[in-house]
Amino acid sequence: MPNPVVHFEIVGSDNAKTRQFYTDLFDWTIDADNPMDYGMVNTGSDRGIGGGILGVEEEDDRPGVKLYVEVDDLQAYLDKAEQMGGKTILPPTVIPDMVTFALFADPDGTLIGLVQGE
Repeated sequence: MPNPVVHFEIVGSDNAKTRQFYTDLFDWTIDADNPMDYGMVNTGSDRGIGGGILGVEEEDDRPGVKLYVEVDDLQAYLDKAEQMGGKTILPPTVIPDMVTFALFADPDGTLIGLVQGE
């Protein structure tokens, strides 16, 4: 199975300011009208991948950019990452009716997301 990058997240120290910055800079439409205050990015183009903007929420979270890669078995990829020197940050997690995902840090501490594919 190919493992494409399917989503990005921009994590800022202040969620509202970060959303406003990217709205003003790129003319993106960012909808955060949801219980998680997660800004779904609409770039206005049919090219590229979709993404989201959020604020720092968890202890291991920090400002930056995360990429999400689609895989067929979240746990298998987390195990493989750990065998290669990475660290599981968030085990497979289900957000009902949306996505099943996980997070790991590579050996340098870069956070990467995994999304369960079909």
